[in-house]
Amino acid sequence: MTDITGTRPVSVRSPEVKAKLVRMPGFGVGAKPTIAISLVTGIVFLGAWWFVSKLGLVSHLFLPRPDEVLTQIGVIYRDGYAGASLSEHIIASLFRIVVAAAIAIAVGIPAGLLMGLSRWAKGILDTPIEFYWPLPPLSYLPLMIIWLGIGETSKITLLVLAMFAPICLSAQAGVRSLPLERVNAARSLGANRLQLFLSIVLPSALPEILTGVRIAFGIGWGTLVAAELIASTRGIGFMIMSASQFLATDVVFVGIGIIALCAFAFTATIRILEAVLVPWKGKL
Repeated sequence: MTDITGTRPVSVRSPEVKAKLVRMPGFGVGAKPTIAISLVTGIVFLGAWWFVSKLGLVSHLFLPRPDEVLTQIGVIYRDGYAGASLSEHIIASLFRIVVAAAIAIAVGIPAGLLMGLSRWAKGILDTPIEFYWPLPPLSYLPLMIIWLGIGETSKITLLVLAMFAPICLSAQAGVRSLPLERVNAARSLGANRLQLFLSIVLPSALPEILTGVRIAFGIGWGTLVAAELIASTRGIGFMIMSASQFLATDVVFVGIGIIALCAFAFTATIRILEAVLVPWKGKL
């Protein structure tokens, strides 16, 4: 008999290959902060302003130095301007802009959501909004005076009209940009209309709504000067217009700076709300 010797297969263990994570390249601005760039830009702007005014390239009547504007802030804070203190001017303007924004948000968001959900609402509201939205607020300022007088009502109404349209149209755009796949998925899971609205429609439209609110505040601050032309004795816009009549350019710069700081504070607050309420914005 012949002995048959069996051989076992020899297995060679290959080295383990670890998965290599590949980071996808970003697009656009990305997540890197731009604060340093903004600070450098501001410093360069202030330096150019001081350089031009110091050398007298522009008449001092039209362009005071930055240190003179800072000095004027202290003077207005101490002595007031046009029969009112600086705090009274700021509080009057903040009251008007906050009340107008609250009314525009309370009316504009539901109206915009309704326009995005109902063709009847869109057909009824779209025409008047698109008619007056491109008009500058100064064009219907005389109507506010004729209809509502020269009190606070006409000023706040002018601001509401200026802020309402961007909020309403942004809410409508948020609803219309909603992917149908989300709606159909929620329906397939048995969601009723209320659950569909609260869980799908409203969260999806919220980024557009907050963007519209931020734009509306910018338009509102721009309209504030026009609104405070209506027989005002208080307000930052009134202070600017009153100073311009006497060629007090440094006071005009003070008013512009205060409006810029207030607008920046409102914008920063809305950005914080965006980070809290819609943390997924720009990441999907």
